[in-house]
Amino acid sequence: MSHGFDAATAAAETRAADEARLPGLLGILDRAMRLLNRVILAVGGLCLVSACLVLTHSVVVRYLLKQPTDWQDEMAVFLIIGATFLSAAGVQAKRGHVAIEALTGLLSPTANRVRLLLADGVSLVFCLFFAWKSWSLDHEAWVDGQVSQSTWGPPLWIPYTLMALGMSLLCLQFALQIAEALAYGPRAAGWAKPKIGLGADLNRTIQPEGPDPMGRTVTAKGER
Repeated sequence: MSHGFDAATAAAETRAADEARLPGLLGILDRAMRLLNRVILAVGGLCLVSACLVLTHSVVVRYLLKQPTDWQDEMAVFLIIGATFLSAAGVQAKRGHVAIEALTGLLSPTANRVRLLLADGVSLVFCLFFAWKSWSLDHEAWVDGQVSQSTWGPPLWIPYTLMALGMSLLCLQFALQIAEALAYGPRAAGWAKPKIGLGADLNRTIQPEGPDPMGRTVTAKGER
């Protein structure tokens, strides 16, 4: 089963956004990343709405007013690229990226923790390569003055910068969650209690009683 957005769990995460989960430096970094992610997710939503409006304008102008268009399509693409890549870290913070859960029920809790830590590590390595490559393309586009081949001709450093920033933030989010898992256990990194998806709702009802690594008592119905 793959993760997907769920309104109830997302709302619960929003209500708990200001709760300090971790002590020390990791706690400061965690709160800073959560604040930044909330701002970016809001801006990303505005970008998607703007892309819809731009494409609607393009359809009206092209097919109703019979006027040519030259900037709307690329503008919408740039807005979608920004919304997609910049919000990747915020989605990862909620464990909302697509994930295959076929092995979850077949492995022991200890094996699952190792599997998830390895998955985060491999994902971090891939995202580091992606971020490095994006920054390289961004530098080339800036130095060479590369522009799009359309009649509008916007500079290509704009989408490359959005991609590079988004992947860099995603790398920071992965590194933070790996550090949280190593220092305070899987629950601190969101493994034992995913924030989004059907799996979150199911896990919330079957968690065993007892204190978690952060000192909170966990019952079959949640935390207290």
